[in-house]
Amino acid sequence: MIRRWSRGVADGHMAEEILVRTGDAVRRHPWWSARARLTLTLLRRLGIRPPARVLDAGCGWGVTLEALEAAGYRAAGLDVSPRILARLDRPGRDLIEADLSRTTADWDAREEFDAVLALDVIEHLDDDRGAVATLAEMVAPGGALLLSVPARPEFFSEFDAIQGHRRRYDPESLARAFEGSGLAPPAILWWGAWMVPILRRRLGRDRARPGDDPAEIYLRHLALPPWPGPLVLRAAYAAEHPLAARGLLTTGTSLFALARREG
Repeated sequence: MIRRWSRGVADGHMAEEILVRTGDAVRRHPWWSARARLTLTLLRRLGIRPPARVLDAGCGWGVTLEALEAAGYRAAGLDVSPRILARLDRPGRDLIEADLSRTTADWDAREEFDAVLALDVIEHLDDDRGAVATLAEMVAPGGALLLSVPARPEFFSEFDAIQGHRRRYDPESLARAFEGSGLAPPAILWWGAWMVPILRRRLGRDRARPGDDPAEIYLRHLALPPWPGPLVLRAAYAAEHPLAARGLLTTGTSLFALARREG
């Protein structure tokens, strides 16, 4: 079931055509499944366990939403794109159409959740502080907001621009996005340290080809190496997982932020 709280322009954040055409490639890519596993671990470390109510805001292709459901959470997926929500719709699944660039005062409805996730979402929005404040309003007392964002502004590339990213973050700029949200100051963790030298080497090498459309460029960036390359990627994410979850990494290609609402 798809409920509508507000309506926005999906292409202003990330082109719907990219979302629709790249879903299969995303589901095969180890990065998304590794991010979902880390998210579940961080929720448990926050004491938010099934059957807690969790909102996956900016649920996109639904990888994390499905992981939440499989783990036993009462999950809801929110996105601005009606086309991607239609692809995720199935009996018994709770889906919400809403635009995080608008305040909840302009929405038709709003609920509170034990945890709100916004994984690689706020970098798509011009006003990231406003988006964090909107997300914070949906966190129940004692609950938590968990965000992830692309890290290291010097790595901003064509791949970011194609996705509709406005920026990449460092820990300081991510912490500033929480100012005025009413949440406690966030704990900030790095993820993807092993990917830093790879991303640095690729920076500036990949360029659009004449006639390419954005979805084709995105798919080229998502291309996996031949076997056993995908297995190696999964092993690298698995090896780094406990270090990232405990906040022991000092660099990475992504940042996670965890913030509580006092009960």
